[in-house]
Amino acid sequence: MASESLRDLREFAADLAWQAGKLTLRYFQTDIATEIKADASPVTVADRQSERLMRELIAARYPDHSILGEEEGETRPGATYRWVLDPIDGTKTFVRGVPLYAVLVGLERDGEAVVGAINIPGTGELLHAARGEGCSWNGRVARVSQVSRLRDALLLCSDAESMPQYGRAAAYRRMVAATKLQRTWGDAYGYVLVATGRAEVMLDADVRLWDATALLPVVTEAGGTLTDWRGTQTAAGGEAIGTNGLVLDELLALVGARGE
Repeated sequence: MASESLRDLREFAADLAWQAGKLTLRYFQTDIATEIKADASPVTVADRQSERLMRELIAARYPDHSILGEEEGETRPGATYRWVLDPIDGTKTFVRGVPLYAVLVGLERDGEAVVGAINIPGTGELLHAARGEGCSWNGRVARVSQVSRLRDALLLCSDAESMPQYGRAAAYRRMVAATKLQRTWGDAYGYVLVATGRAEVMLDADVRLWDATALLPVVTEAGGTLTDWRGTQTAAGGEAIGTNGLVLDELLALVGARGE
């Protein structure tokens, strides 16, 4: 098992995301109860069961791999491979019955994100990628758009109202003024839109490792970029900008210092 290729691991990640997504659909658009965690974020039985299913499948096939999940924390730390799981990215969206939530499966090798799978169960979209292997979108090649100027770009973000909280209000206003169209099709779905050529920029002022690890291989293998707000490629920056690559430099010139 340890000698499996990234291509094999990519296919396994896709299957994990698909199976977990199928489980979440049992609860989708039902009167599901919501609890509030210590960090004030919501959680449901669907989140917990989805993560538990993925953990069991990983442990059965890769017992020496580490697993980090949003709901259950980390097991077997220090392994060469670490699976990073978000069983429902966009729980607030999920409990509202809106289909733009995601199941995220990322895989790190020696601390670097090398495999990612994103399942949008409510729309039937599944993307998966591995370093050097490209990005697949429901069996076809996923590619970013060829829009090369911000004035022609679609800008997305998860929560425009939270930008002041993270010192990004002025930068966000500059980005809005520089782009053609803006929408809040947020969370992982915004990065899916960038990776599939339907948007050029996706912004988040606050992300966790389980939010971003799956995104990095998917967006970059589709030809785009996934960076922090300084332009460093990372899933661990605590913030994220996804772009088609062609507008990145122009966008970063608008960021400025935090709090501007």
